[in-house]
Amino acid sequence: MKQGVKLIYLWLLLIPGIYSCDRSSPAGSGNNNELIIFHAGSLTKPFHEIAKNFEAENPGIKVLPEASGSRECARKISELHKSCDIIATSDYAVIETLLIPEFTEWQIAFAGNELCIAFDSTSRMSGKISSENWFDILGNDSVYFGRSDPEADPCGYRTVIMFELSEKYYKKEGLAERLIQKDREFIRPKEVDMIALLESHAIDYMFIYSSVAKQHQLEIVELPDEINLSNPAFKDFYAGAGIELSGKSSDEKIVQKGEPMLYGISILNNAPSRVLAERFLKYLLSPEKGMKILEQNGQQTFIDTASKYFNLFPKEIKILLENEK
Repeated sequence: MKQGVKLIYLWLLLIPGIYSCDRSSPAGSGNNNELIIFHAGSLTKPFHEIAKNFEAENPGIKVLPEASGSRECARKISELHKSCDIIATSDYAVIETLLIPEFTEWQIAFAGNELCIAFDSTSRMSGKISSENWFDILGNDSVYFGRSDPEADPCGYRTVIMFELSEKYYKKEGLAERLIQKDREFIRPKEVDMIALLESHAIDYMFIYSSVAKQHQLEIVELPDEINLSNPAFKDFYAGAGIELSGKSSDEKIVQKGEPMLYGISILNNAPSRVLAERFLKYLLSPEKGMKILEQNGQQTFIDTASKYFNLFPKEIKILLENEK
């Protein structure tokens, strides 16, 4: 990440209406020793490590993580009514637009990321690609690239938004539509699904988060901050691009605008193991525990200490965040 934690925190202060709320947290507790977590594909590796460490600190507890595209995670809850304690998404907006207030009443933004192009030594034209010419390389008929499904995964709609921003930034008329229409057979449900395509040489490049590329020791093309959706300083430019997506129902449409990346996490209203979920969330948000593991896996982290949902947070989370102020 080129920008530090402070930039993301400052951007949080600019989100309209993100502060002040006085509703009470829903009551609930559970006696189960299993914790079900639906999480974004890009959190697979760090959450696996966090789960193992959490289990070691809590003998007899079993964490059951399930990775999907973030929007698919939300649909499992809202449409398929699958049992779940915690949802962690690569875009806080997924929780805001698809789950609040029916399935959860709050969410915490806890991490950031940036979009990049990943490849390996076998990728065609890998010796020539750069941040100045990547769109020409990927537009070549002999080169194939993958991306994730915008309806299932934030990385997918962020990639389309990045295409639109690139058309403006590089002043290449028609660039976005050319990239959107190319190699559509390599669109997959979530960004990590494309790693197998790259390893099997079915594709040469893929659009993915930098943290995931680093976790898999892939080579990357770093994109300018103006288009990689990492830098709060460019939030107004990012907002100039957007994509239409399905909303809470199949006949509802919402427009997802470009904005700096923020991951979100929440405990569901009907969490079967609420007490355990609160304990895990505290572990995740602890700087020397879960947040440290995220950072070791290339993830930018921060604590959202000024959320509009603060009064709805579990008591132990409030105390943790108060101590971080």
